[in-house]
Amino acid sequence: MIVTYNWLKQYVDFDFSPEDLSHRLTMAGLEVDSMEKLGAGLDSVIVARLLAVEAHPEADRLTLCQVDTGSETIQVVCGARNHKAGDLIALAQVGSVLPGDFQIKKSKIRGQESFGMLCSEKELGLAEDAEGIMILPPGLQLGTPAFEALGLKDVRYELGLTPNRPDCLSVVGVAREVSAMAGKPLKLPVPKVVETGAPIDLETSVTIVEPEYCPRYAARLIKGVKIGPSPEWMIRRLESVGMRSINNVVDVTNFVLLELGHPLHAFDFNLLRDRRIVIKSAAEGDRFTTLDSQPRQLGNFDLTICDGEGPVALAGIMGGENSEIKPETTDVLLESAYFNPNTIRRTSKRLGIHTESSHRFERGADVDMVPLALDRAAELIQQLAGGTIATGRIDAYPRHLAKKSLSLTALRTSEVLGMNIDAIDIKKHLSAIGFEVAFAHDREDGALAVKVPAFRPDIEREIDLIEEVARLNGYDSIPVTMPASQLICHQGPSHQQQVRSLRDYMVGSGFSEVINYSFVAEASWDRIALAVDDGRRKTVRVLNPLTEEQAVMRTSLVPSVLDTIARNLSYRNNDLQIFELRPVFHAAEGSELPVEKLRLTACMCGRRSPEGWSQDRAAIDYYDLKGVVEAILSRFKIAGVQWDGDETENFLHPGKSCRLRCQGQTLGTLGEVHPQILETFEIDQPAYLLDLDLAALFALAGAHPGFRPLSRYPDVYRDSAFLIDDDVTAARVFEVLGGIKNKNLEEVVLFDLYRGKGVPEGKKSFAIRARYRSLEKTLTDDEIQSLHGKIVRALQKNIDAEIR
Repeated sequence: MIVTYNWLKQYVDFDFSPEDLSHRLTMAGLEVDSMEKLGAGLDSVIVARLLAVEAHPEADRLTLCQVDTGSETIQVVCGARNHKAGDLIALAQVGSVLPGDFQIKKSKIRGQESFGMLCSEKELGLAEDAEGIMILPPGLQLGTPAFEALGLKDVRYELGLTPNRPDCLSVVGVAREVSAMAGKPLKLPVPKVVETGAPIDLETSVTIVEPEYCPRYAARLIKGVKIGPSPEWMIRRLESVGMRSINNVVDVTNFVLLELGHPLHAFDFNLLRDRRIVIKSAAEGDRFTTLDSQPRQLGNFDLTICDGEGPVALAGIMGGENSEIKPETTDVLLESAYFNPNTIRRTSKRLGIHTESSHRFERGADVDMVPLALDRAAELIQQLAGGTIATGRIDAYPRHLAKKSLSLTALRTSEVLGMNIDAIDIKKHLSAIGFEVAFAHDREDGALAVKVPAFRPDIEREIDLIEEVARLNGYDSIPVTMPASQLICHQGPSHQQQVRSLRDYMVGSGFSEVINYSFVAEASWDRIALAVDDGRRKTVRVLNPLTEEQAVMRTSLVPSVLDTIARNLSYRNNDLQIFELRPVFHAAEGSELPVEKLRLTACMCGRRSPEGWSQDRAAIDYYDLKGVVEAILSRFKIAGVQWDGDETENFLHPGKSCRLRCQGQTLGTLGEVHPQILETFEIDQPAYLLDLDLAALFALAGAHPGFRPLSRYPDVYRDSAFLIDDDVTAARVFEVLGGIKNKNLEEVVLFDLYRGKGVPEGKKSFAIRARYRSLEKTLTDDEIQSLHGKIVRALQKNIDAEIR
């Protein structure tokens, strides 16, 4: 929002300096992004008169001007064509520095000397564009600084308003804040409408079909206007805040928009079919061309202003070509309305149209400003374009919007702000910005009853009123105090601790965490060969996916992790250990929301050790990944896990993968990725993948086993080798060993496995090392022999082992 110092002074008689005003506005929450002094440093641009204008002897498009500065006559070469002898112009003398750091120097142009420059509005920073030099009104004194003579010396403020302050999207809105700062009254314009035409009800009508979208719509009719340029004061006022003049009628609607903050629209009354207005939603698929000549396809939730046959404007956003004001327009129907902010915002965003009007309506306009803005515009149009105003105005307001009522106490305000402020001061501050404040007689705590004005839609609760008091009292007056607080250490939920512990372990083991999108392509499940009836194919679809590659929410992390592996390999990053610890989303019948389940998916490929002169070149294999899983199980104190190699996933290599089970639950799968899946993902080397269900894993996590005292007595090892059938698994061997109850047996390790010469066909040799130690004494050979004998007998009995 742009306002100027002089424009604000029209509504508030304040005496702040421009710099002080800038500081006060910022401290009141209306941050001043920039402050520009118009005409500063341009006193060398003076009023001068053209004595003679002749063609340049060496250039068809240049003129040679003799210029009277009031003290001397100088020659200036000019490239414009809109000037003539006798005109008053703005002369930038030699040495002047114009906006943009453009310095005027004595020069020779096509053989003719030039002692300055005749300036346009653009070159003086008064307009964004100009078709010729600036012709000044007659009667100005020669030699006077042009900005001073024209009354253009001003200060322009650009305010960075937050979206919750639509009340300050006008000069009057900002002036209201200044009046509260200065303690001076706000002087609102009081329109004087001279109504000499026929009653407006005989000329036109307004019908609001959907009052929930358009609670209020007012209109006035002005006949016999003459469309033409606006007077100089109007043009300068609009240009001072960066708005271009169009014609006198349109300029009035823009002026009132800036002055009062309420958007208006002017229709060519003779172009309205049936001479009436209907406010209703468009029909689905309606086509409508807006003022910018762009065809728009409307939906049934787009609010339109219609005549007797169809749309003539997008409500609160932009008018239509079929009813715009043109040079031949003579009769104008003026609209002033209030629209539901959500309705305007939805249509504006969908169609990609952002206008000064939609900017205000979608933030919340002032429903009580509707008649004042309408009368103000009608008055100005009659002044600038003539015409006869019809008697009366149409003001359709079927559902009155009630003002919000809140209460506030001085005690609560003082507690929140950390300073003492009494009810009288609170009442003074709030009343100064238009709130209706009175003491609540039905309460004994001295509470104030506050009615919130319609121009403040952001005030909804008591705390909003307290913020207003703090703002108006001055943020810089709030005492600086150090907060008193206690440092309390809260232990996070066990689930979060488990997730953090697992993530820390994976990173500490050399894995890098990756984070992929939660959306994947529907074809991802074919790429990992999921069965047709696999529950993971039942996905949650994204309503408006950015691409088909992100059309569904993933039920597995495997495709994303394999894509990451493939992408890294394409960049010759061949040695990889990555993991993703994220939720997956399963469709839940009877519920709009999916079921989230946390999973860990990790993948390894390439060399076991980084490349180097002292490292070997051994490649990662299944047992590297198995070791990671064993360490995870150990970290969470989970014992009794079965490694079932008979059942696995389709995307894993049969015989080189397994499923983890414990206490009847499936914890996940791990193994080498199937060669066909590797080919699908264009991975050209073996990769090993693990996929764990963390909910099941954490549910089985055991407690800390506690401290076990260290024995002061020596340990003793016994090694034994056995022959067993080739189909007996190591898991079965350790299951038998785990069933032996022996408090002095510390551990049993499988340290050798052999098949070949000396071992019968269908058999294999395995060797174990048992370690014994007592907490009470040194074990004797006889005791050790007896303990070891239990191991031998258990293996002989349960798996037909033969000692070698």
